[in-house]
Amino acid sequence: MKVTFPHMGTVAIPLKAFFRTLGVEVIEPPPITDKTISLGSRYSPEFACLPLKINVGNYLEAYERGADTIIMAGGVGPCRFGYYAQVQREILADLGIKYEMIVLEPPRGHLWQTLGQLWQLAGRASPARIWQAGRLAWAKLVLLDRLDRLAARTRCREKNRGETGELYRQALSWIDAAANLPAVAAVERRIRAAFEEVEVWDITPLRVGLVGEIYTVLEPAANLNIERFLGELGVEVERGIYLGDWVIAHLFLDALRLRKDRRLMEEIAAPYLGHFVGGHGLENISQTIEYARRGFAGVIHIGPLTCMPEIVAKTILPQVSRDWDIPAFSFLLDEHTGEVGLQTRLEAFIEMLRARAEKGTGLNLSGS
Repeated sequence: MKVTFPHMGTVAIPLKAFFRTLGVEVIEPPPITDKTISLGSRYSPEFACLPLKINVGNYLEAYERGADTIIMAGGVGPCRFGYYAQVQREILADLGIKYEMIVLEPPRGHLWQTLGQLWQLAGRASPARIWQAGRLAWAKLVLLDRLDRLAARTRCREKNRGETGELYRQALSWIDAAANLPAVAAVERRIRAAFEEVEVWDITPLRVGLVGEIYTVLEPAANLNIERFLGELGVEVERGIYLGDWVIAHLFLDALRLRKDRRLMEEIAAPYLGHFVGGHGLENISQTIEYARRGFAGVIHIGPLTCMPEIVAKTILPQVSRDWDIPAFSFLLDEHTGEVGLQTRLEAFIEMLRARAEKGTGLNLSGS
């Protein structure tokens, strides 16, 4: 068995750690490029959303490297993500590509079913080894989220533009290479020490919340490197969702029916959205309100074009923006979205936020 999976942000690093610790061969898709997106778009339905198309491109490129088994997450509710695996399986079959696809459905109270699928993937591995693999993968996942937050705080303050980005890429390679838990702990110390050496301005930057569909928020190739671009404009970005938080909520708390954040989100969003619409529709509304309560300068909402939950959120956000006095910018992306066009609109939005903040608070946002 030669396992592959779609890219989504940095998820490949903990997944590789998990499977390789179990002795399973991993064929990682090459980094997402224009070729990946073009390849996936060519063979996917035109109306399909961008994440599905990129996934197909990942699978085709991994197949060329020898992969024969796909690990894919499942989904529930109105969001089309729940049909990804079935649609992708048919696309690959039509192309004559022989892949086995293992779909890990959300536990939703059926934890043993999910554990059974993981046991199937683990092959002959002992429970002790599976536990070891899980601990290593989880440690890397937690550290990756910490790295993302640290990079976001540093990039907007750095004196030498691009220094944080280069350090971030190095840190990813360090985490990827860590072979055990002590090595992960040592890498975390190394990362923190390296970031402390970055020269930064003594400023109070604009704080902007980034909300939207999880894949588009986490995957730089899908969002045209929006976090890096905003950070280099001097904006501190906080995501509404991080990979580790999502795993805790959906794989553990959902399975044990212990999720309290869902009820809280429903209560916060209730005046604007009274029921579950799939995807991250409720989260986008409730997180925007929370960012307003915390004094953020604005919110940027992104998602795939044709994504129903994101279209619902996009429609509601203007009213939330007015009621809570927090500017909101929505942008839905597909394979035809131009980086320059998006950046131009973002620059205009940030300049408006900057003028608004300086007029209202007199903050030093200049970096001088």
